[in-house]
Amino acid sequence: MEMKETLNLLKTKFPMRANLPNKEPERQQEWKEQDIYGQRQELNKDKPSFILHDGPPYANGNIHIGHALNKISKDIIVRYKSMSGFRSPYVPGWDTHGLPIEQALTNTGVDRKSMSVAEFRKLCEDYAWKQINKQRDDFKRLGVAGEWDNPYVTLTKDYEAEQIRVFGKMAEKGYIYRGLKPIYWSPSSESALAEAEIEYHDVRSPNIYVAFNVNDGKSVLDNDTSFVIWTTTPWTLPANLAIAVKPDATYGVYEADGRKFVVAAELADKVAETLEWNEVKLVKEIPGKDLEGITASHPFYDRDSLLILGDHVTLEDGTGLVHTAPGHGEDDYIVCQNYDLPVLSPVDGKGLFTDEAPGLEGIFYDKANKTITEWLDENNALLKLDFFTHSYPHDWRTKKPVIFRATPQWFASIKDFRQDILEAVEEVDWLQPWGMQRIYNMVRDRGDWVISRQRAWGVPLPIFYGENGEPIITPELTEHVAELFAEHGSNVWFEREAKDLLPDGFEHPSSPNGQFEKETDIMDVWFDSGSSHHAVLRQRDNLEFPADMYLEGSDQYRGWFNSSLTTSVAINGVPPYKSVLSQGMVLDGAGKKMSKSIGNVIDPNKVIKQMGADLIRLWVSSVDTQADVRVSMDILKQVSEVYRKIRNTIRFLIQNTEDFDFNKDGIAYEDLRPVDQYLMNKLNLTVEHVIDGYERYNFSDIFKEINHFLTLDVSNFYANFAKDILYIDAPEAYDRRAMQTVFYHIVRDLTKLLTPILPHTAEEIWSYLEEEESYVQLAEFPEVKEYDNSKELLDQWSRFMSLRDNVLKANEVARENKIIGKDFEAKTTIYASQSVKNLLDSLNSDIRQILIASEINIKDLEEKPEDERILDFENVSILVERMQGDVCTRCRITTEYSIKLSEDEYLCQRCHDICEEHYPEVLNNN
Repeated sequence: MEMKETLNLLKTKFPMRANLPNKEPERQQEWKEQDIYGQRQELNKDKPSFILHDGPPYANGNIHIGHALNKISKDIIVRYKSMSGFRSPYVPGWDTHGLPIEQALTNTGVDRKSMSVAEFRKLCEDYAWKQINKQRDDFKRLGVAGEWDNPYVTLTKDYEAEQIRVFGKMAEKGYIYRGLKPIYWSPSSESALAEAEIEYHDVRSPNIYVAFNVNDGKSVLDNDTSFVIWTTTPWTLPANLAIAVKPDATYGVYEADGRKFVVAAELADKVAETLEWNEVKLVKEIPGKDLEGITASHPFYDRDSLLILGDHVTLEDGTGLVHTAPGHGEDDYIVCQNYDLPVLSPVDGKGLFTDEAPGLEGIFYDKANKTITEWLDENNALLKLDFFTHSYPHDWRTKKPVIFRATPQWFASIKDFRQDILEAVEEVDWLQPWGMQRIYNMVRDRGDWVISRQRAWGVPLPIFYGENGEPIITPELTEHVAELFAEHGSNVWFEREAKDLLPDGFEHPSSPNGQFEKETDIMDVWFDSGSSHHAVLRQRDNLEFPADMYLEGSDQYRGWFNSSLTTSVAINGVPPYKSVLSQGMVLDGAGKKMSKSIGNVIDPNKVIKQMGADLIRLWVSSVDTQADVRVSMDILKQVSEVYRKIRNTIRFLIQNTEDFDFNKDGIAYEDLRPVDQYLMNKLNLTVEHVIDGYERYNFSDIFKEINHFLTLDVSNFYANFAKDILYIDAPEAYDRRAMQTVFYHIVRDLTKLLTPILPHTAEEIWSYLEEEESYVQLAEFPEVKEYDNSKELLDQWSRFMSLRDNVLKANEVARENKIIGKDFEAKTTIYASQSVKNLLDSLNSDIRQILIASEINIKDLEEKPEDERILDFENVSILVERMQGDVCTRCRITTEYSIKLSEDEYLCQRCHDICEEHYPEVLNNN
């Protein structure tokens, strides 16, 4: 028998290389065949519920890394809740209507004009399902568990029917109305937009000052005076009907360059400097309210502009006189209502001027700026023209500028229940406190919600019109349409005439001849997804309303969080969620927005093929998702190093418990050695801190906690000196079984803790444990233990770990000075104060073994000799020398009292005793 055969060098089939790209699909297939998700739901069926309601991603194109961050985050939470005493089903969803799919079909060569609306919508539906199936496979490949065979989709019959019922309930309460008012209009999309569909980009715009000559000064102003306005949108001047002034401001008449001008007195110096006036003279001052009713001549059309009072006028920029076009601005519209001014909007849906703007017919609004400024110059009305760059609203889909344009639209009247929404906001647990203020301000400041869109692919507004044009919306009609949609889908609206969509025998006073028309506009897609609380949470038996949590990107404060809140408060009087968690955007490694043109996009599918889904999941757990997060291949490679450390550490623990049966060989906590109890307490603290991280949805804290425990407590400390016991002691030795007990506890508990984050790897580890549950996903999270001696023990060992740090520093210095090589070569003398000696005595442990030295000597601090090799620390001084003697062939420590077996083989007394009792043949050979 060879000496090395006496060592407990165990082997394991747990592979060092994870091979995740190949193994994960096999494991997922097994989970599907065993219906692990269904088994988990069955286990939890009688437990209290925790419902995380999925915000539906848009069904267009493969998923991106932002999708991965979002879906994995939800999966981590749902898996944690499912293993922690909650019934937590997950129903994924998809948002499917809207312009992007229309555009995608057009880009493939579909000629929308060559077919009916119903035919085009069927193509849109087919396209959406293809995208859903593609994204569904992508999400499942990430290891996200859920009801993938029964998701909610906004284009299904049942969903559309419930959305109609949401609309009907809002209409019944009087919240739905039709109005002509300026709204965001996208010429590039040829449709109205909601505030949530707006994003801002810098544009270069003209910056002009224009003179409006007084026409009737009402004895307040002479007719040779001009009002000065400032605007950055010359193209809106054809729609000018008024000039607004601040009623409580003072205005001055100033002579400059042979003309008389009116501007706000507070801004006069700034205006004079901007317009380069010379020898400015104040003629008189006038209260703003006295200018009301004066008329000025439009600078290039034969009509008047009325001087009106407006509280929205400020004295921060411009001239204090605001060019007012009620068809192109919300403030303009509101203030002009007080003066019964018409709503003039001479621009069509494509952004082209109509015949209501003579001389500009057919010209795109932006290109008209040049013509208009030329007209102003010809009429001596242009006082200054230059250009500047500023932030301007854009269509978030086409990325092109939008305009304010007055068109007849359907609105949800936010003002009628705004206070209810604000009160609901305060009821929600906004897990980022700033989130409440953000959405509160949005609700407080938003106008009425434009819910109509001039597109084909969406849920139609269930509105009929009588012969006199009167809209007809009744509860009975809305329910009838909902039932039609539930049976046939919303395409029936476009396949049938209005009369065939009405109940049999329907009559209405507005149509004595029985002729009706139907609305052709569709609903804003935010109304679609914003109805999911009713169409999903209230309709599925395994879900509950309100949801416990909504979790989406921070952009959804203006999107899904907002629209869901609005519709829910409108029809239920309560918010649809109890708590809201938002996440930042995903940026590249340098903190830049990802863009295909720049080439900095990270494709999760490519990462999965190269590294595996668990690597992406571990990255998600490593970042602070409440802020913007960064990702790059370099960052993912760093995460893969952490994964390898976790895997290899656990592999070491598994390997060294291969001959260990926990049920037979395990040792109770109270019978463990103090150092083993210390590790059990450190594990217990890790369990406590990790659970706290899950409870706070702070994944990065979990990542750090587990990494810290495995690296510092296990690898660098416990497992480091464990080799001297696990390999050297007899197989059944008490110390060895004690350490194996701790090893098993660590593997078992950490596997459970890691399951929500690394389900594939966790299941692989679990297969090497002898546990009751066949899958770790069917197990429960570990509980935090209550050990009687925890406080005292942790305090003792914390102080010892400080002493150990000093010994390691002394070893390192000795190594640098070529005194020792490995720690086992050290003969260490610790000159200790009485308190340190008392500490070491109280530990009741083999300090030599724990400090991995060949010999440890403890002496009084007062005995410390003068020796330059001695390192001084607080309450202790340390001398490291090279141990003299023979190196034990079996355990590699050096001893002066070795037993010689042959010319080059020696055994220390400990190894000799072990061999004598268990392996006598190895001694007989010598």
